[in-house]
Amino acid sequence: MVADIEIGFGKSGRRAYGLDEITIVPARRTRDPDDVDISWEIDAYRRPLPLLASAMDSVVSPDVAEMIGRLGGIGVLNIEGLWTRYEDPTPAFEAIRNAPVENATACLQEVYAPPVNPELIGERVRQIREHSTLVSAAVTPQRATELLGQLASAEVDLLVIQGTVVTAEHKSRTRKPLNLKKVVRELPIPVVVGGCASYEAGLHLMRTGASGVLVGVGPGAACTSRGVLGIGVPQATAIADVRAARMRHLDETGVYVNIIADGGMATGGDIAKAVACGADAVMLGSPLAAAFEAPGGGYHWGMATPHAALPRGARVHVGRRAPLEEILLGPAREADGRSNLFGALATTMAASGYATLKELQKADVMVAPSIASEGKGLQHQQGVGMGR
Repeated sequence: MVADIEIGFGKSGRRAYGLDEITIVPARRTRDPDDVDISWEIDAYRRPLPLLASAMDSVVSPDVAEMIGRLGGIGVLNIEGLWTRYEDPTPAFEAIRNAPVENATACLQEVYAPPVNPELIGERVRQIREHSTLVSAAVTPQRATELLGQLASAEVDLLVIQGTVVTAEHKSRTRKPLNLKKVVRELPIPVVVGGCASYEAGLHLMRTGASGVLVGVGPGAACTSRGVLGIGVPQATAIADVRAARMRHLDETGVYVNIIADGGMATGGDIAKAVACGADAVMLGSPLAAAFEAPGGGYHWGMATPHAALPRGARVHVGRRAPLEEILLGPAREADGRSNLFGALATTMAASGYATLKELQKADVMVAPSIASEGKGLQHQQGVGMGR
């Protein structure tokens, strides 16, 4: 057990770590990169890349979802986003991109004010289905019951029920809460639920019967939950804690539940460290929002950014750096780790001696807060490589 640190009389807490504070320790052997397998499985689906593209309007459009599927990942469409509020969301995207910084949040609230059009849900799913064999969509717990009928009719293959914090035991005096366990077990398709960031929350989400659990509360580039709400757990510790919950759940039931690290990753090294902490796959937002094809046009914002009463995100500028395929699979044209993300994952595994993602989950890691700066003075001075 990790000893708590005393914060004050009667209050103590654990020390937790982000992905930028740890490093993977290479093992005693290395492998040929061609012998490395980075594929993963969720329910009946096997995908070449352990990737879900975040259900954010700045990241995934129907066209981008199809493209990510073709490249080997899973593009998750936000069913409560602009694509289901507008027949043609182009003017809404232009308004968000052109809004001055001081008015960006108000602009987002305005363009997200129109209600979701249920008829557009089926239309968007059909658009993706025309060119993809796997269609995934995301809904918030607050709207899940209302929209499940349309999602079922549209024949979505993988459902993501996602919020800032999602638990299996939501309490309310005024509203009938979503029975997450009932929904998950009655749906004929696999369901991913989250976010969570602790052992107990992760374990209870697994017990709903979910095929996957999203881990991450607040680490995303556009998220402000840690400041607005004061909640969150550094991502390396959050993943490791939920991994421990999975081991208990596996011992109890014999059922393996996928852990999907959501947020806090910008480079291939970050992805590798998330897997080493226990993740089976990653959900990426801002790295993909910088693709030429991304609908945000160089800007990125989250699902909770346009909240009418309490926005928990910011519109951030990510630029337009490279084609989507180059960001995911290379070739990289910069040495900063932000392109060829999954080539980097495979190379990490080869250099560390691991042939599969499951093997990489067993890797030794080390707390190393200076890992990004040690010996990199010239890069930081010149703003190149790891100094960017």
